[in-house]
Amino acid sequence: MAAEKITLPTSVDETLALLERGSYVADRSLSTVLFLAMKRNRPLFLEGEAGVGKTEIAKVLAETLGRPLVRLQCYEGLDVSAAVYEWNYASQMVEIRLAEATGDRDREALESDIFSEKFLIERPLLKALRPGVGGAPVLLIDELDRTDEPFEAFLLEVLSDYQITIPELGTIKAPEPPITVITSNRTREIHDALKRRCFYHWVDYPSSERELEILRVKAPGAGDQLSREIVAFVQGLREAELFKLPGVAETIDWAEALAALDKVALDPETIDSTLGVLLKYQDDIEKMQGSEAAKLLAQVRQEMTATGLA
Repeated sequence: MAAEKITLPTSVDETLALLERGSYVADRSLSTVLFLAMKRNRPLFLEGEAGVGKTEIAKVLAETLGRPLVRLQCYEGLDVSAAVYEWNYASQMVEIRLAEATGDRDREALESDIFSEKFLIERPLLKALRPGVGGAPVLLIDELDRTDEPFEAFLLEVLSDYQITIPELGTIKAPEPPITVITSNRTREIHDALKRRCFYHWVDYPSSERELEILRVKAPGAGDQLSREIVAFVQGLREAELFKLPGVAETIDWAEALAALDKVALDPETIDSTLGVLLKYQDDIEKMQGSEAAKLLAQVRQEMTATGLA
């Protein structure tokens, strides 16, 4: 029996509720642009620092809408054969050898056979044009800023009409556009021509209140008091001059690590020994270890006492 197709949200409030069902704590501005992108069949372009939850949005959409997730992880040198399609050359050669041995097909028939969909290897962009069981898939084009400009130009053509032309087969067009999420960590600027095809949103570090809510959802084992101290400490770290500031993903990892150590509150020794969960560069760890971490913790405790949260 075919799976029932889950309808797309019809309002911003329904979009917020959809994300909440997937345990994603979003603000209203993000929910608004996401709703509009789905309603208008436009790609959603998300920029922001690494670890702030851009990729997770696509995963949550696929899960809550019951759609397949098709992920294209971008990297330098990404080309059509890795992103769109390629032919199964080994199988084609076997087919040619068999045809030569049996002599049962002429050259034209053989060419038609070996360039059929049976020998086509579909990569993410082509897969995303195929309808899934619950509807069009969710296409995640992750870290687009890692690719080069020629691929960006090719992607512009794909996103314009959601179709791909394969010379040997013809044009394959999506019967229904995939829900497309593009992410960038802004290591380089993406061309304006591609951005104009999309609805844009900057995913920033969350406020203290929202980050605390995220921990309550994602790391409930940390407990309320420890979670408050973690959030206040991480928020303070983001004010420091570090090479790489901790994202929400690192906050969640640290909360889960401290819960695994059965900690109910932060202390300087535990902070020093677990900074590698929170910070990913040795220079940053060395800068914060010892007196700096202790000073920040003392400041956090003082502020929490002053506001009645300690």
